[in-house]
Amino acid sequence: MATHRQNAEAMVSDVHKKIKAAFEAFDYEANNTVDVREIGTIICSLGCFPSQADLHAFIAQVEDQTGCIHLEKFLPVMTKVLLEKRFPPIPEDKLLQAFETLDKEKKGYLEPEELTKYMMQEGEVFTQEEMDEMLTAHTDQKDNVVYYKGIIDQLTLDSDL
Repeated sequence: MATHRQNAEAMVSDVHKKIKAAFEAFDYEANNTVDVREIGTIICSLGCFPSQADLHAFIAQVEDQTGCIHLEKFLPVMTKVLLEKRFPPIPEDKLLQAFETLDKEKKGYLEPEELTKYMMQEGEVFTQEEMDEMLTAHTDQKDNVVYYKGIIDQLTLDSDL
């Protein structure tokens, strides 16, 4: 029984370390707070992919009404999310199928303008700022296209805790 408890405590400790590291990457003033607009990115960096509705509900639990999120409020809520394996990523085969549906010519990539059109008009729409960030991160600089296999690989990295 003690070994099981020690294993659970070690797992929680590891989860806390991962959460703190992800949080601190966006704590630009080193004061244990981040801008509320960074929370989605932080959550995704921890291998969780909430819907917009889930993200808003999560933020409502941890926001302090000033537009900031404090680590002491974020840590327990995010720990519970990770331990309960909430907000799982979409399976790789489903992501590939979605991109291939958009890539009618089966080229293995999408033009940035084409991807922007889809992402800002369909489903849970992206903002222009989110699109700019995504395109900056994923557009091949030499070919000026978005190779979607690279995005899928990033989104489906094994995030075992």
